[in-house]
Amino acid sequence: MHPTVELGAEVRIDAYAVVGENTVLGDRCRIDSFAVVGPNTWLGNDNRVYHHAAVGSDPQDLSYGDEETYLVMGDGNRVREFVTINRGTIKGDKYTRIGSGNLFMACCHVAHDCLIGDHVVLANNVLLAGHVTVEGGAIVNGAAGVQQFSTIGRLSYVGGLTRIVHDVPPFMIVEGNPSKVRKVNTVGLTRAGYADDQISALRDAHRRLYRSRRPRSEILTALESESSVSAEVAELCQFLRRVERGQRGRSREL
Repeated sequence: MHPTVELGAEVRIDAYAVVGENTVLGDRCRIDSFAVVGPNTWLGNDNRVYHHAAVGSDPQDLSYGDEETYLVMGDGNRVREFVTINRGTIKGDKYTRIGSGNLFMACCHVAHDCLIGDHVVLANNVLLAGHVTVEGGAIVNGAAGVQQFSTIGRLSYVGGLTRIVHDVPPFMIVEGNPSKVRKVNTVGLTRAGYADDQISALRDAHRRLYRSRRPRSEILTALESESSVSAEVAELCQFLRRVERGQRGRSREL
């Protein structure tokens, strides 16, 4: 452990773990044996990094030149075996940011400059390229691959082995190669406490957006103009408008 490390209360660091310089470990964090926490990594409270995981390592970017960059993680995250999470780059804003209450299952990868919300699940072998955003409550299933600058919307569900090259709308199930929006994530929404009328409004919006032959921009305008549009449908429309302003179906790639 580097002498510049700051430790909170009741932190546990097991044998053969490595904790780099200028690192902060919040209260009750646990770093298992053979895990590595890289330099300039700030972990909140109640995080656990399991055996052989590497958190806060250098970005895998050919332009990286040992600049001082950072990883910031919230509270209550679980980083399972052989997960790799890289720090940011100066091509982003120098930060990779992780929220709270997330589960990173074994062997998944979070690249530089990613933004992960709260209560996200990345299943085994999920691969996130650089500058990817995963919004709160999303579930990305095993061995899915996400191209750089893509956004996974809130409370969405990505099927296993899916190849993501475009933004994934919130509240939807997306799967396949090429990936397609299949239906509304009714199970996830129900578990999150959404009422039947909220889910029904999203199902109607899905039918109009993804089952109609009318231009999507025309359908968005119609949905946005309705006086009774629900907050969830409005959020979906705003998300799709941002995608339109981006490039190649990715709102972050401006």
